[in-house]
This record gives sequence, structure tokens and C-alpha cells, in this order.
Amino acid sequence: MRRTVIFLILTLLLTSNAHAVRIKDIASFDGVRENQLIGYGLVVGLRGSGDSSQVLIQIQSVVNVLERMGISTNASSIQLKNIAAVMVTATLPPFTNQGNKLDVLVSSMGDATSIAGGTLIMTPLRGGDNQVYAVAQGSVLTNSFAFGGQAASAQKNHPTAGTIPNGALVERELPNVLAGKTKLRLNLNKADFTTASRIEAVINGKFSSQIATTTDPGSVILKIPESYADRTVDFVAALETLEVRPDNLAKVVLNERTGTIVMGENVRISTVAVSHGNLSIVVKETPQVSQPAPLSSGGQTVTVPRTDLKVTEESRRLMVVPEGASIGDVVRALNFLGVTPRDLIGIFQAIKASGALQADLSII
Repeated sequence: MRRTVIFLILTLLLTSNAHAVRIKDIASFDGVRENQLIGYGLVVGLRGSGDSSQVLIQIQSVVNVLERMGISTNASSIQLKNIAAVMVTATLPPFTNQGNKLDVLVSSMGDATSIAGGTLIMTPLRGGDNQVYAVAQGSVLTNSFAFGGQAASAQKNHPTAGTIPNGALVERELPNVLAGKTKLRLNLNKADFTTASRIEAVINGKFSSQIATTTDPGSVILKIPESYADRTVDFVAALETLEVRPDNLAKVVLNERTGTIVMGENVRISTVAVSHGNLSIVVKETPQVSQPAPLSSGGQTVTVPRTDLKVTEESRRLMVVPEGASIGDVVRALNFLGVTPRDLIGIFQAIKASGALQADLSII
């Protein structure tokens, strides 16, 4: 079997306990999040690779743009191949100020073959509340090309989608969700009772006061101390750098497609005996032709079947893994059996089916 299969085990967790991490890496404050922006626009300046005349939305958009510029025209008289209708998307980070610039993604909507080298004209970007928060414009970068004729064509990467670095200018700011607050809500990226309790204890120990309380495993409610009443940013900065040791469920993740196996530190198994071996049967047909002797009468040429049968069974030892064995014990025991990463997937599935695996088994 090809050895391109990846066997990934977190060996660092075998020799030491989980390290403490910063609160900012496992939690975020309520309301402090990114917002999605979207807009519809036109990319001009294409070299005959734009939308065809069958894309009516592009023609109507050109008419609307020209009318806003004071030029009257008839939609039926417009036939352009140098313009493409596109959707423009961007992400508005929290606390972005007016005048800041954003990267935008431009994607073709019609039947344009390429938007490489085109220029996006002024496109308003709206949020979920239908308010305009930014305006995008600039040259589209695709890092690709697409050329062809009647009998041959060549293409590199994806020419119908591109980016404009710093192509959007922020026009409207999001409201400051921290201003004037007396309480803050800290949301855990992954809800866990033990982790939430540890965060509460660390924060209360830092400020020597009961300012943190937990109401559910996914959040911690914080009361801003009087000493930080007008310094919310300083209070948040002091909290984010505090370190806490998060707790995780015991879990084994198997990827049958790639053969990847990832096991957490807390994985344990009950007493179980494991043996693994493969039975290989090879059947090879090599028919031979039998002919009568020269100048003989009454004989005839016939095909005589010849079958070679080979049975190979790998000899594997039976390994007993004691109850409460850690991930290191499991790996050493299975390596002793000489199994491959793909064999380990089948073994872990069998151990889970027997009820001996004290962990969640996830197959992706």
C-alpha cells in the first residue's frame, strides 16, 4: 500500500499537560465581530472576454450608469463584450473607522470568460441592514489567464474571480459596542462547563473581586470595576492576556479518505485485547496449449487449464492493552503490532464498537 497516508498524532500531549492559553484565543466579547458586506457592480475594460448580449442584467446596468451621468441611450442598441456584471463582497472588521480601506473579492455573475485586467467602477457595499458601509473601486487582480481559439484553449487558475487589495473605502462606522457599558459578556468559542468555570476563577483572582459570573457553559458575565469605569479598553486588554487552561472532550478523529488520525490527550480505553492480520489470496490462471505429436492421427489441440493458488496470512501477535491506558500506551501497543495508519482506523472503529474506547469517535 502506498505510504502517502498521513499518520498524525499529537505527541506533544503525551509528555505534558495541556498548556494555558490566553483568554483572547478561546473567547470573544459579545458584539465584537466582523460584518459581511455585499454589492453589485460592473467590471469594465475587458478585452472581449466580458458578458455576451444574452446577459440582460449587464445591459440594463450599463444603461442605468450612463443615465446617472446624463447620457440617454437605448438598451436595444447596446452590444458590449468588454463589460462584466459582478458581485463584490468584503468583510468589515469591528471598530473600523471612516476612511479605512478593505480588501474586496470580485466574482463574475454572467457568462464572462475572464475579468483579468478589468477595472471595477464605483460599487456601494451594503450590510445586512441595507445600509451602505463602504464603496469599492479599482483594478481587479486574478493572477490567471484564459485564452483560446476554435481548436485549442489555455487557462491558468480561475479567471472569473479576483481581488482588489485595499479596494474599498469605509464610509460608515459601526457603533461602538463597548462605550458606556457597565457589564460585558465574554462568549467562549467552544462552550464547556469546566473552561467557563476556570475563566471565572482566573478573572476573579486577577482583580481580587467577584466581577465574573457564569450563567451557562458558553459565556461569562463581567462587571466592569469602578477603577475601570472610564477605561473600558484598558479593562478588556487586562482580561485578554490572562491565561487559562481550557478543557476538552476526549475525542478521536479519523479521516478515512486520507488516513489521518488525531487523538486527544484525554483518550482512554478499557482493558481490551487487539489482534490484526490480513488474509491475502492470489489466484493466477496460466492456461497451456496441448498438441498431439507430429504426424499423429486422431489427436487434437486442446487448452489445458493451469491454476496457481497462493494463500498468505500475516502473523500478528495478540496485544492486551490494560484499562485506563493513555494515548501513548495505545500508540505503542498498536505500533508493536506493526499496523499501518489505515489499519488503525479499522482497529479504533472495532474498539469503539466493543465499548472499550472511552472517547468520542468522529469520522470525517
